[in-house]
Amino acid sequence: MLETTRTYRAKIVNHQQVQDNIDQCGFSASKLWNVARYYTQGRWNEDGEIPDDGELKSELKEHERYRDLHSQSSQRVLEELAESFTSWYKARQRGDEDANPPGYRKHGDEHPRSTVTWKQKGIKHDSKHNHLRLSKGFNHKASPSDFILCEYGTRPDVTVENIQQVRAVWNGDRWELHLVCKVEIPVEDAPGDNTAGIDLGIKNYLAIAYDDGDAELYPGNVLKQDKHYFTRDEYDTEGENGPSRRALRARQKLSRRKDHFLHALSKHVVEQCIDHEADASLLAT
Repeated sequence: MLETTRTYRAKIVNHQQVQDNIDQCGFSASKLWNVARYYTQGRWNEDGEIPDDGELKSELKEHERYRDLHSQSSQRVLEELAESFTSWYKARQRGDEDANPPGYRKHGDEHPRSTVTWKQKGIKHDSKHNHLRLSKGFNHKASPSDFILCEYGTRPDVTVENIQQVRAVWNGDRWELHLVCKVEIPVEDAPGDNTAGIDLGIKNYLAIAYDDGDAELYPGNVLKQDKHYFTRDEYDTEGENGPSRRALRARQKLSRRKDHFLHALSKHVVEQCIDHEADASLLAT
């Protein structure tokens, strides 16, 4: 068996009942991001250093905004900020003059809904009834046992088990759940004993090399071009009360185009591996 992770998109069936609570978490994630962003800017201005996620967690764990979310959810917000600053700094070192550091998450005086991640300690899964119990932060609990109970729905062919993470993602109209699951894949029927090495690339390309000497290069910069175009279209249509309908449509279209591109690319890669009689256990390098 080959062990891997897969992410399944799930609809929140009882969205009306849980939206306010997830909204609260999404706004809290933005506020914590901004607190950490302010701290990071101060460290950068003081000594030119970027704090890692360990320092952010240590310095901010007693902050009021940290306790708005489950501790592991707050940790993930700080990890994402540290990762974003590290990516920006590496781009700057490579001489990318267009690279900008991560900004604050605000629209005027309003905080947008940020993605919220729950790790295993913040999740209880009832697979029989398709229920997920997601922990609230201390500041938002009405009682010690208070939690968000989401009823979810997925495709009929999806079996949700061994959940590692749950992400609540605002898609422009409503919240949806991304369920990150550990999955075992049987490899008894592998088409051959060869292997394929996949390099995800740093910036623009995905490369594949096969045992028989063949190699392929796939341009990935189309995703960057799409993001640049649709982000510009989105920002050009911001209104006083937040994103306009046109901006929301731009976000949704970008998401659909990205999903289609990745689906088509992954399908082609699998077909090529079969043609080259590559084992199912691909080597990511």
